Amino acid sequence: MRSSSDAHPAGPADALRWPRPALLGWGGAWAAFAALVRVGAPTWPAFAAAALLGTMAAMLGTTRWRRALIGAGFPLSFAATGLAAGLTPWAWLLPLAVLALVYPLRSWTDAPVFPTPRGALAGLARRVPLAPGARVLDAGCGLGDALRELAREYPQARLEGVEWSLPLTLLAALRCRSAQVRRADLWAEDWSRFELVYLFQRPESMARADAKASAELRPGAWLASLEFEAAGLEPETRHRCADGRVLWLYRAPLRHRPTRSPTGS
Repeated sequence: MRSSSDAHPAGPADALRWPRPALLGWGGAWAAFAALVRVGAPTWPAFAAAALLGTMAAMLGTTRWRRALIGAGFPLSFAATGLAAGLTPWAWLLPLAVLALVYPLRSWTDAPVFPTPRGALAGLARRVPLAPGARVLDAGCGLGDALRELAREYPQARLEGVEWSLPLTLLAALRCRSAQVRRADLWAEDWSRFELVYLFQRPESMARADAKASAELRPGAWLASLEFEAAGLEPETRHRCADGRVLWLYRAPLRHRPTRSPTGS
């Protein structure tokens, strides 16, 4: 069953098109630094706090180079002003340490932290009914927003979330007490154990999700992808979310779209 509307509403990926994440990160860091100095904070604590804010904003970048540019923007521009002369050397390492802890290098090929909006999955249980006790996986659960939405839809399901960032894993576990949240690589996780696997990745990751779901999902299991379509698969149906975006739903055995043969000589 296909929806009659093919319009693609603006989502977080549209709202944060490059270079907006960089401008938000740099501007926010400088605003934080100026505000702290204005209330009398010493230079190095104000720098550290602003650099941490810029480092966290780096998670909005959609490639590792953009994340590096966002995270490095404030410290480099700060050095260029000449204000850095009074900083202790270790203050420059703090943003890099936090970035490595919150968003490990191994996970930079996956999606940045784009939380599933509240109410985005409303009505999913009517579209994809699951038996009580069904196992549901949020693959790359971030702070746990999708787990909370899935818990509302499937209160009797066995919810699990995997996340590679340790701080995000701990925060998600605190926010989603009804789910089992653990630190793990979503691509190394065995998807064959689940009746529904939920993703909010990015377009570049969907080919990998296609291959993994095709190899591992059991017949009757579902793959749900918020906003981004698996271009090589035929969806079983599409769920129009409350905010207008699309949740693409695929059911195993997955149906692959025919490969178009090249035309011309």
